[in-house]
Amino acid sequence: QVQLLESGGGLVQSGESLRLSCTVSGGTFASYNIGWFRLGPGKGREAVSCISSSAGDTWYAASVKGRFTISRDNTKNTVFLQMSSLQFDDTATYYCAADKWGGTTCQFSRSFYDYWGPGTPVTVSS
Repeated sequence: QVQLLESGGGLVQSGESLRLSCTVSGGTFASYNIGWFRLGPGKGREAVSCISSSAGDTWYAASVKGRFTISRDNTKNTVFLQMSSLQFDDTATYYCAADKWGGTTCQFSRSFYDYWGPGTPVTVSS
């Protein structure tokens, strides 16, 4: 059974940074593409970033490009989302998800993702 667990969320002030982690167990992590999504208050679920299994491909939403960086450590079954210059609008619950079919290009559509974590909340005070 594949399980994902996010960590690293919390309360920060505008302009500060956080690093989220997504640890995967019970599957073949190195073959999965991983995506980060978020659900903010009064908003729909939004794709934030994704990374291919080999880390050769990454994608960022326009709203976070230049501020967030995704990376992965296949030896630790973990994907990281480094978030800098956080803004009030970044307030959301952040979810990671795994696309078990992998591929050289990661997908930003949530329909491609098979497994999801429970989420970690991020609150940015203005």
